[in-house]
Formats: sequence, structure tokens, C-alpha cells
Amino acid sequence: MLGKFTDGGGEVELRLDIGKLGIENSRDVFVDVDDTSLLVRAKSDGTLRTLINVKQLFDRIKSSETIWFIDEDQLVVNLKKVEQELKWPDIDESWESLTSGITQLLTGISVHIVGDSTDINEAVAKEIAEGIGYLPVCTSELLESATEKSIDKWLASEGVDSVAEAECVVLESLSRLLLWATPSLLPLVDVLLSMLKRLFLPRSHVRTVVATLGGKQGAASRFDKWQYLHAGFTVWLSVSDASDEASAKEEARRSVSSGNVAYAKADVVVKLGGWDPEYTRAVAQGCLVALKQLTLADKKLAGKKSLYMRLGCRGDWPNIEPPGWDPDSDAPPTNI
Repeated sequence: MLGKFTDGGGEVELRLDIGKLGIENSRDVFVDVDDTSLLVRAKSDGTLRTLINVKQLFDRIKSSETIWFIDEDQLVVNLKKVEQELKWPDIDESWESLTSGITQLLTGISVHIVGDSTDINEAVAKEIAEGIGYLPVCTSELLESATEKSIDKWLASEGVDSVAEAECVVLESLSRLLLWATPSLLPLVDVLLSMLKRLFLPRSHVRTVVATLGGKQGAASRFDKWQYLHAGFTVWLSVSDASDEASAKEEARRSVSSGNVAYAKADVVVKLGGWDPEYTRAVAQGCLVALKQLTLADKKLAGKKSLYMRLGCRGDWPNIEPPGWDPDSDAPPTNI
């Protein structure tokens, strides 16, 4: 069904071409709508036809205020948006509309992908980055390029603690390009700084989707290594044994509330019922849906992330202290 979609600010309008269907009476048109879905059907030649079926609108609407009418050869459906400032790229919540619309909510803040599998983190991060036009960054690739050895060899020779500490340095450099590290990591810092400057040189503002290391060697698996991860929106990809969506959501809720794993510090959790590379885009889309819901629920979150980063990622998330606060000070917190 050919039609035209427009966003008019506080409302969106859908025009469907019905001239060839011979529909002239509004009594032959049936519009079923709720806050998140839209179904339009029409009776033509004695047959009830589905003109459009949107199971998930791009965002919520005020369904009770829906207006529809026939304008010559077009059926016009007018929907009132709940979030009036949110620009709808299209009528439905598809991969195309999400990748186009999410950047207005992220406002330039980077995205960090964490979880037990480096391979999954990297695949999903690259898919998201390509979709939204951000720069994909894999900490494993940066570390291996800087040290000229594989992560596996590094683990074998120096252990998981060394790799986790080094990844934390990478995350710091990505958050502000002002590096600090223990003396043993200073050579790595110099190499990383040079690499990152070359990587970001053409860009006036760095927008990244960062894939972190999975497993015990990853900084995200440790409670004390989240200082720089909080500078971006963090998404935890958690493989689940749950048999249905409701069970998966309950499992995610328990994981976050228990705080038993460092990944629970993430801003959102996306549960995976196993892994197949063919479903990378579906997982990436789930991440964007979760980030959209997060940023709409807390419209000040992106600004708070930006402030945290501008103040130097001092480890005071989410209770940000005033400028000049010393994280090593014993003074009582005052918070901004």
C-alpha cells in the first residue's frame, strides 16, 4: 500500500492511497489503534483488506486522540505523539527508523558494549556503529596493535589482571585522550595515544561504539574498572537460558538488582537466547530499542553523561561531585 508519512512535531500523519480500491464511504474503513500499534483495514468489493499493520510504532501515541478521514483518493490517519519533541523517521520501529532516529537521543554520547563474549561484543558493536554512523572501536584490536601480540599470548605471559588494567587505559584514552597509567603501562599509553589521534584526526567530535573484552580479562567484568565505562551508554549483552521473553526480562531484573556481577552496572541489559552471527542485526536492533527507551525515560541522562566526561570521569558516577573535587580526598560528598 503506497502512502506518505510526515512528522509535524506534536503529531504524525500517514496518507494511504486508496483510489484504486474504490472506497468512498468511511463506514468501509476500520482503524484499530492503541498506544503502540496501528491496524488499518478497508472493505473493497466485499473483501476486508489490510491496508497497513504496524505492530510496533516508532514511539507511543495518545490513541484516544487519533483522527482519520478520507481526502479524495487518500485515507489520512493522524496520530498524536506522547513525546512531542521526538522526531519520527518513519511510522514503525524498524532497523532503518531506529538507526536514523536514535542519534537525536544519544546526543553524541558514545556506546559501550559489554558482556562475556568478545566476539559477540565486537559483532554487535560494529553493526550498531555502521547503522548509526558512529566509529566502531574494538579494544582488543587496539591492544593487539599497540603491543604487537595477541590477547591470548598476553594472557599467557602476564595474566588476566594485566590485560584488564591495559583495557582500562584504552577506555580512559577513548573517554578524553588524556592518559594516565602506572609506570609499567606508560609505553602502551604512548602507542595508544598516537594510534587514537590518527584514528580521530578527521573528526571534530568523536562518536564511537566500543566493543570491550569479554570474560575475566575484560575491564567490564570488574567492579573497580567502570570509571571510564560510565562515560558512555553501556549495554550488557547477556546470554540467557530463559525460554521466553517474560522469563528473560525477570532474569535481567534479578541480575541487576542483585549486583553480583559487575556487568549489572550497565545502563541497559539485552538478553540473548544463545548466539548466531546471522542474528547480529536483530541483537543490534534490540540494543537500539533499549537505548531509546532508556533515554526517553530519563531525558537528563545524556547530559549527565556529558558532564561526567567533561569533569574527567573521576569515578563519582552517578552522584557527580562539583568541579575541583578530588577523588582521593576524604571530604564528604556534596554532589551537583
